Amino acid sequence: MVVGALESERLRHAMDYRVYLPPCYADDPDRRYPVLFLIHGQSYTDDQWDRLGADEAAEHFILKGEIAPFLIVMPRDRLWEQPSEDPFGEVLVNELIPLIDRSYRTIPQRFGRAVGGLSRGAGWAVHLGLKDWQFFGAIGAHSLAIFESDAPKIERWLDQIPPAALPRIFLDIGDRDRPPILQSAIWFEQLLTRKRIPHEWYLYTGYHHEAYWQAHVEQYIRWYAAPWSGTEFDIIEP
Repeated sequence: MVVGALESERLRHAMDYRVYLPPCYADDPDRRYPVLFLIHGQSYTDDQWDRLGADEAAEHFILKGEIAPFLIVMPRDRLWEQPSEDPFGEVLVNELIPLIDRSYRTIPQRFGRAVGGLSRGAGWAVHLGLKDWQFFGAIGAHSLAIFESDAPKIERWLDQIPPAALPRIFLDIGDRDRPPILQSAIWFEQLLTRKRIPHEWYLYTGYHHEAYWQAHVEQYIRWYAAPWSGTEFDIIEP
């Protein structure tokens, strides 16, 4: 795991981030890799997805040959404000993504990039994946807490995405989650259903805590990696 910090004029503190590199990264210097951005929940830090075992799950499946190798980037959001007050999202898109693309052998197109998160991080994943859809080909929202300021905008964002460019979408939540968060996830799923937008939806038994997300992290990793296992992702340096 590589640990870094991004200094930005828009942030009061540097954006800490972690990068998981697949086991073959150093041995195959001509290969480029997809990137998964995973965002933590409120009151946690960039180590949350690391502690939940996202990198271990990816490593396990990669070494078994069940999924193609990819990078995982885990950035830290220090504020708990709405996106209009928290520059985290803009810095991620405009500064962190270019930094990762410069620093590592990535596939710098949306089909090679996914964004996911849990709780507040899932709110960020939906915000970024819809508002800045040109950057991401997939959205994973685990125990989704939609931002209040985003709710009136989401349908318009969906309508603005060309049908052929709609991202893959994965939603899951525990049936005993906090009522406002459960209602948030159900509202978004029903909106997608009403608009006939393809998505995966899972209502599992569980609560809003790390034991729930840890129990499903392997499923998450398999889902993110699924479209990256084709030969079209065996991309080498030009």
